[in-house]
Amino acid sequence: MAFGLGGPEIVVIILIIVILFFGAKKIPELAKGLGRAMGEFKRGRAEVEDEMKKAPPPKTAPAAPSEDLVKAARALGIETEGKTESELKEEIAKAMKK
Repeated sequence: MAFGLGGPEIVVIILIIVILFFGAKKIPELAKGLGRAMGEFKRGRAEVEDEMKKAPPPKTAPAAPSEDLVKAARALGIETEGKTESELKEEIAKAMKK
């Protein structure tokens, strides 16, 4: 540790510095303010977590069809613009049955 000090010694030194800096009368006010701030933070975090649980999962865009599939569809005279891979596969299967 720094200067050969362990955890308890550092805490004591920090407390002494806080007392010297703010004075003994201000410490209860600081502690109360810190407690309020922590409580407000926890409430805010809980609200955000609740909203995230309620929100629907994000929609993902359908994957673009592969080039080979598009080429096959065009060779069969199937329009490929704006269609998903599964839609193209269905139309290719229908065209192949004819």
